[in-house]
Amino acid sequence: MALGDLMASRLVHSSSSSPSPSPSRSTAAAPAPPLPNHHHHHQNHNHAGDGLLAANGPEPRNGLEADADVEKPAPPAYLPQVVVLCEQRHEPDGIDEAAAAAAGPSTSGLVSKWRPKDRMKTGCVALVVCLNISVDPPDVIKISPCARMECWIDPFSMAPPKALDTIGKTLHSQYERWQPKARYKLKLDPTVEEVKNLCNTCRKYARSERVLFHYNGHGVPKPTSNGEIWVFNKSYTQYIPLPITDLESWLKTPSIYVFDCSVAGIIVKAFLERLDWSSSSSASAQKDCILLAACEAHQSLPQSAEFPADLFTACLTTPIKMALHWFCKRSLLRDSLDLSLIDQIPGRQNDRKTLLGELNWIFTAITDTIAWNVLPHDLFQRLFRQDLLVASLFRNFLLAERIMRSASCTPVSYPLLPPTHQHHMWDAWDMAAEICLSKLPELIADPNAEFQPSPFFTEQLTAFEVWLDHGSEDKKPPEQLPIVLQVLLSQSHRFRALVLLGRFLDMGPWAVDLALSVGIFPYVLKLLQTSAMELRQILVFIWTKILSLDKSCQVDLVKDGGHAYFVRFLDSLDAYPEQRAMAAFVLAVIVDGHRTGQEACMNAGLIDVCLRHLQPENPHDSHTEPLLLQWLCLCLGKLWEDFPDVQLLSLQTNTPEFVICLLSEPQPEVRAAAVFALGTLLDTTSNGADDDSDDDEKVKAEINVVRSLLQISSDASPLVRSEVAIALTRFALGHNKHLKSVVAEYWKPQSNSLLKSLPSLANISNPSNVYSPNNILQGSIGPVLRVGSDSSAAGRDGRISTSSPIATSSIMHGSPQSDDSSQHSDSGILLRENASNGGLGYTRSRPVDNVIYSQFISTMCSFAKDPYPRIATIGRRALSLIGVEQVVMKNTRFNSGGAHRGETSASNFGMARSSSWLDTNSGSNLIKFRTPPVSPPQHDYLPGLRRVCSMEFGQHPINSPDGLADPLLSSAAAPSNAELSILPQSTIYNWSCGHFSRPLLTGSDDNEESNARREERERVALDYIAKCQRSSACKMTSQIASWDTRFELGTKTALLLPFSPIVVAADENEQIRVWNYDDALPVNSYQNHNWSDRGLSKLLLINELDESLLLAASSDGNVRVWKNFAQKGGQKLVTAFSSVQGHRAAGHSIVIDWQQQSGYLYASGDMSSILVWDLDKEQLLSTIQSSGDSAISSLSASQVCSGHFAAGFADGSVRIYDVRSPDRVVYMARPHAPRTEKVVGIGFQPGFDPYKIVSASQAGDIQFLDVRRAAEPYLTIEAHRGSLTALAVHRHAPVVASGSAKQMIKVFSLEGEQLTIIRYQPSFMGQRIGSVNCLSFHPYKSLLAAGTGDNGLVSIYAEENYK
Repeated sequence: MALGDLMASRLVHSSSSSPSPSPSRSTAAAPAPPLPNHHHHHQNHNHAGDGLLAANGPEPRNGLEADADVEKPAPPAYLPQVVVLCEQRHEPDGIDEAAAAAAGPSTSGLVSKWRPKDRMKTGCVALVVCLNISVDPPDVIKISPCARMECWIDPFSMAPPKALDTIGKTLHSQYERWQPKARYKLKLDPTVEEVKNLCNTCRKYARSERVLFHYNGHGVPKPTSNGEIWVFNKSYTQYIPLPITDLESWLKTPSIYVFDCSVAGIIVKAFLERLDWSSSSSASAQKDCILLAACEAHQSLPQSAEFPADLFTACLTTPIKMALHWFCKRSLLRDSLDLSLIDQIPGRQNDRKTLLGELNWIFTAITDTIAWNVLPHDLFQRLFRQDLLVASLFRNFLLAERIMRSASCTPVSYPLLPPTHQHHMWDAWDMAAEICLSKLPELIADPNAEFQPSPFFTEQLTAFEVWLDHGSEDKKPPEQLPIVLQVLLSQSHRFRALVLLGRFLDMGPWAVDLALSVGIFPYVLKLLQTSAMELRQILVFIWTKILSLDKSCQVDLVKDGGHAYFVRFLDSLDAYPEQRAMAAFVLAVIVDGHRTGQEACMNAGLIDVCLRHLQPENPHDSHTEPLLLQWLCLCLGKLWEDFPDVQLLSLQTNTPEFVICLLSEPQPEVRAAAVFALGTLLDTTSNGADDDSDDDEKVKAEINVVRSLLQISSDASPLVRSEVAIALTRFALGHNKHLKSVVAEYWKPQSNSLLKSLPSLANISNPSNVYSPNNILQGSIGPVLRVGSDSSAAGRDGRISTSSPIATSSIMHGSPQSDDSSQHSDSGILLRENASNGGLGYTRSRPVDNVIYSQFISTMCSFAKDPYPRIATIGRRALSLIGVEQVVMKNTRFNSGGAHRGETSASNFGMARSSSWLDTNSGSNLIKFRTPPVSPPQHDYLPGLRRVCSMEFGQHPINSPDGLADPLLSSAAAPSNAELSILPQSTIYNWSCGHFSRPLLTGSDDNEESNARREERERVALDYIAKCQRSSACKMTSQIASWDTRFELGTKTALLLPFSPIVVAADENEQIRVWNYDDALPVNSYQNHNWSDRGLSKLLLINELDESLLLAASSDGNVRVWKNFAQKGGQKLVTAFSSVQGHRAAGHSIVIDWQQQSGYLYASGDMSSILVWDLDKEQLLSTIQSSGDSAISSLSASQVCSGHFAAGFADGSVRIYDVRSPDRVVYMARPHAPRTEKVVGIGFQPGFDPYKIVSASQAGDIQFLDVRRAAEPYLTIEAHRGSLTALAVHRHAPVVASGSAKQMIKVFSLEGEQLTIIRYQPSFMGQRIGSVNCLSFHPYKSLLAAGTGDNGLVSIYAEENYK
């Protein structure tokens, strides 16, 4: 299995946080095929084949007037397949700072534990051999035949002095194989003085490294009960005791002792007692002392001739030879195999391609595995990963325990190890040994015979693979993990081992931690030096997993030059984009807050590589994989974050232009990452370069970046807006001085007497004067600006002042030429240089910057009122940075014919300075925000002046608390630490990192569950639809429920959920209540938001066939989407945005509708355009000019044709639009003429005929239109005389319902027959139902919910036989 295939196949459908749009589900659920081409458009929005008439023959001339004579077969039921707002970014707390920080790579916690605390090495080895050959010690009675071999040498085979010398040298060479670089000191049959000198010399050489002390006491008496060992006097006439305390005081710590003598356990015991009562020895001294003893305190060494005399030493220093000898005598080979062949095993111990090398390798893997599975992790780290020699000795100690226990002798250690002699992995060793020994004779007979590797590692990898198929975090960890580590050393198994390791790491952070604690890190670090192409993808994957857990590895990667490997991979076009995104992630972690990493990656050309791949390889291609774009941006952002040299270089080389291009990408994650990259380019320390400095280029580039950020400040995704707000806050910190001075222009004291005599804009009552753009500029504002004694002549009388922060401007938003010139900048101040003809004294060297500064302030005011709470907080923080602390709205009314009664038109931002503002009314420094009141409806004579807005500042007390008369105008200092600390932290990087810590190779089980739920719901829905279509007369006569919502202002809107007996209702105060009408019990109740400015427009259900979301549209155009709204207290805000951004003139009459199959949200109102939002991309798809003279009063999206919607106007006209057609309007009629009352409700007729609509006007008539025939209605119902307030059209059943202010509801068939009339509330003494505010049909059943205005009742009506 090529890893490319494995990774590609699995990564393409990686977890849901991947920013690619979720593929729409297949439409198999509907029994008959849906209309052609209707199911995939939300993926690419290429609607060419999705014409209205796709099911019905050729496209007619204007797209709607088809041949009316031909009877069409009824199309089958079609259920939309699009699901929106269910990505990872929509999880509640998704963009919360704390949650994001938790998602990012950690620098503590799990992390720190796997790293060996301090690597150590054994620098010096003292070998003390007390054999006194040919003289047996007095307390030993030897059997015959007796064990004689010392270091595999028979001491009686040569003269005693020579034998002693040879044994000493052999012991030295045996130890040297394990630690060749140490210094070795040998003392044969020494005196106390010699041992003392030896110890002191060793400690001197070793300094702070470990010293090993090996004692062979086979020629001296057993140690005493006090723990003394014996040496000799000079003349070898006496045995001299050497207290262990002396030994320890000479050797000090860190040290390791090996005692190969009888009753050696006594020494360990004495040692531990000494540690217990010597208060001076700290815990660390205990830890730095390791003891290995050949047997327990009551045991003697085995004397059987089948063992060597120094059996313990033989196990510790020549484990393979000892293990094979021992195994051979116990296996079936004992008769056939000559033991001397064991010494002739061909090969070298460190060459794994030879028999001896492979045996040694298998032995290491098995002993490591036993230790890792049996020991506590910290002990395993200390004994098996800290010091190479100690690790080897402990591996071999496990063998000693196994062999010596067979001779009734138990080796002892400190720290104490649990017994391992019966671990089942020893069976694997026996098998490997048997295979090896059985091959041995022929290999020795024919030295050229080909070496056949053992199947051991292949089998162990298979066992690991089986565990991967069935294992999980809750099960026992895979015991083969240390073997997988060993396999990485072999080229033949390496690829398979890495793929399996990658699968294991993908199981979660716990798996990464396990792998790191077993010691994988140095191995995979070393592998980055290989040039093997086939390993690249899996190595990048493994490093992605490691770094998503532990950021601290960035240091090791840079130290070893590993970053270059990932830069090369990122630049290679033959890798999948998802894998290159992983390389970008690894590089982003390497440079994250790590200057050395930033410098190394800069020198490796990372910026050029990233920029090269930000552009599509072929301009005609659709753009690159979103995940890659996202991580290229994040990588760039982290590379230049807090690195001024690179920031400057990037700004000068026009780098931002490449990133700015991504601000319109369809995936919110990519847009947010691009904003992050641009935001980190903004220097927070410059504090606005001085005008005469040579930083002009830099400031210009920064201003350019900010200009592009301001343009997407009204993005529909909170993820993007919060990054914009954070980036702009950085700008506020960097350009603090200039911004404060722009704000401070409002503070200049005025001559009040002069100002009071000036005309205030609010009081001008001549509409023609006010509304003609030239007049308003020259006639009204001009004088105000000219009379002022300085640049800012502001009305201090509490009326509208048109003071301007800068000389070049007098209008804050909109230009007379085009109403939609600024659809993106919400209340942005678009400044016109020629607007004022007053001469102001205040000029600046960079007027263009001032325009941006004013737009910046305006955008920040919008952010401060953002419907998403975190963004509002950031906006307020940014405003307080530049001295705007409190924003108070003062409402003034236009006394002009155009304004509706009670509507206010101009918003006065009262802005007070940060630290020291005293408001006479509130007396507190609490920040209070209110939404600005919105402008009157616009008519043709006011196309451009969308809002005249003034910023009115409270008078500033002279003796302010901080002692400065006006701190704002004081010399601009660099931002203080306090200011930097209130800088909100970006969350997109940490949040995006969370993607890689989740499983990437496996689909989640949640999908199966949700698919099953979806299929069940589709089945139920199709059943209901079939029933609806069959029922000829739906007489809604039976009232099945009546709910007193206790809304003070009456029910504004109500909604029936499709698959549960639940109704959701809301009132003007934006209180949302959820009620179960079967049980007549309240389910949940919550406030849509906490602002003082309230008013609800509509409730809509999103994803009704999946996990449903509730969309609550406020009348100011803000849209909030909730999940879990039907759980008590469980509601969570999924997303929120303003659906009429830049069109605040929309008045408190926003109309909105949702189209599930396209994923579009249509919004309009008292304004000249309709905004189409794509909720899958969370982006404004298009702005359609409504081309009508009056406001839009109702909207309805087609449930059949994606991109089609109908609009009813306040003048009684009706239009149908198609988002995809070039001229947008595809049908227009005035069905209610000659009456001109507004259209209260409009809808496409039930069923799947896309050509018929119903329109109801306030005058009381309901008109049925067939858009293929003519502009005249084919059926008119005079439903209510002059008081129609609500219209509902069922999606599938052939009924429409209308409600009136005169307290009645009528239900009609599509032929115009009145089926039902509901007048009274039967439940409560015949009380009338009240004025009908809203009507809503159940999506699939014959149920009608009606909400009334006076008493807040919601009633639900059904057919007689409703069960």
